[in-house]
Amino acid sequence: VQLQASGGGSVQAGGSLRLSCAASGGTFSRYFMAWFRQAPGKEREFVAAISQSGDNTRYADSVKGRFTISRDNTENTVYLRMNNLKPEDTAVYYCAASAGSWWLSTNSMIRGGTYNYWGQGTLVTVSS
Repeated sequence: VQLQASGGGSVQAGGSLRLSCAASGGTFSRYFMAWFRQAPGKEREFVAAISQSGDNTRYADSVKGRFTISRDNTENTVYLRMNNLKPEDTAVYYCAASAGSWWLSTNSMIRGGTYNYWGQGTLVTVSS
């Protein structure tokens, strides 16, 4: 499976962006999908995940209420809508796909090793 992330850019604090991640080369609906991010000088961290059907989602506490993950299995695309952006959201955002079961523990869900495929990343810069 190949993943292509897009939609990053520069915005002011309080602004919004929508990231997209287009999948190809596999059966998209088999995978639960996630977004991770890595800020300069920091470790990669989990942001959000969505189940294969799209009926279930999980979020990091830092983005709950501001970010929304969704997917369109007919378009083989997963999205991350980011509202009320803060300077601390500045990072390279990566999409990832896992062929495993959605019903993992939280510890497993947030581990990068759980995911089989990764996109190339898209940069989000939020200025104050």
